[in-house]
Amino acid sequence: MAPSSQLAVADDLLGLLRTTSSEPRPDEQLEALTLAVAADLPVLLWGEPGIGKTAVLTRLAESLGLPLTTVIASVHEPSDFAGLPVVGDDPAVQGVPMAPPQWAVELVRAGHGLLFLDELSTATPAVQAALLRVVLERRVGALQLPPGVRIVAAANPRASAADGWELSPPLANRFVHLQWVHDREVVVRGLGGVWPRAELPTLEPELLTDAVTFARRAVCGFLEARPTLIHRLPTSETRRGGAWPSPRSWETALTLLAFATAASVSREVLALLVRGAVGDGPGLELLAHLDRMDLPDPEILLADPAAAGLPVRGDLRQAALEAVVAAVGARPERARWEAAWAVLVHALETGAPDLLVAPAAALAGLRRDEWEVPDAVERLVDVVGVAGRAERSVARAAEKGKPAARAAVGR
Repeated sequence: MAPSSQLAVADDLLGLLRTTSSEPRPDEQLEALTLAVAADLPVLLWGEPGIGKTAVLTRLAESLGLPLTTVIASVHEPSDFAGLPVVGDDPAVQGVPMAPPQWAVELVRAGHGLLFLDELSTATPAVQAALLRVVLERRVGALQLPPGVRIVAAANPRASAADGWELSPPLANRFVHLQWVHDREVVVRGLGGVWPRAELPTLEPELLTDAVTFARRAVCGFLEARPTLIHRLPTSETRRGGAWPSPRSWETALTLLAFATAASVSREVLALLVRGAVGDGPGLELLAHLDRMDLPDPEILLADPAAAGLPVRGDLRQAALEAVVAAVGARPERARWEAAWAVLVHALETGAPDLLVAPAAALAGLRRDEWEVPDAVERLVDVVGVAGRAERSVARAAEKGKPAARAAVGR
């Protein structure tokens, strides 16, 4: 067989190897990426070499029907992003325009696309500075990229990058940072020919207004309580090249929270996005603030204990019960104290009893000498063993011949 024929057969074999399909599959990091792309926010994927970042972006562009334009940042000069000066007929009158590179012109001509800035951590500081307007303002030289262009970048940690640099703080603060790691099942199934399909989040039109209101209330309320987190530039060079809180990145977090709410994404996906915008510490604090926003009003629970709507999730349920006890402590009255015991009984009937230990002990410690022990205590004695600070309360009940209370004293 002639060599040319052998090459044709080899090409056929390569074609078969490169023919793959896709399937819908739960993938939190892929879902976070597509939501950030839908929100038109620049995303930076961090991962070790060979982890599959470039392949993910190729499949993402195919799934979304966007032409992919790949630009290796480290092999370009600053003028490739800031534009090349072109002297016209009368520069004193017309000025000297900055001509954009060919890839930018083709993106404008297409009207949409996915701009993939690869190897960002190997770009020199001068190139990173030239990328600032590209990432934030979508301008390349004198050319404005159309709204249909999304920007995603990829980088290796400095230790594993070829002649790597830390990202400059101004450039890093413009991205949503996602740590990209491989999933064993995804890799094995993908090598078998089936990769997960990237799909844009389904935004519910009826939720848009409420999603924006909720996101603004959440972020503004959090920053009012934690003003020192509005702007906090990290002290180490490495952390400055990642996600950190600033007014710009809080605006990014607000946008992501609104999109995540309208798309009803999981808490895990939301956590990836928020931490990728403002950093791990501030992001986790914001998530905790969101949990507190979902807690029922303790005054409502005290007003009607039998109908108390308590959270199902254990940590939130305990936080709600502790809030009830704190409300009684802030305004200690016998009726409120007895209502709080009724709330605990309702919690016992509808959830795990181990969550009641700390709230019950704290509530017992709020008792005044002149307050009678309510019958509700008897419902809780066998489960949580009200003791310690409750000794005086149950001792008085024992004097009145309440066997259950006397059993609690023995504990």
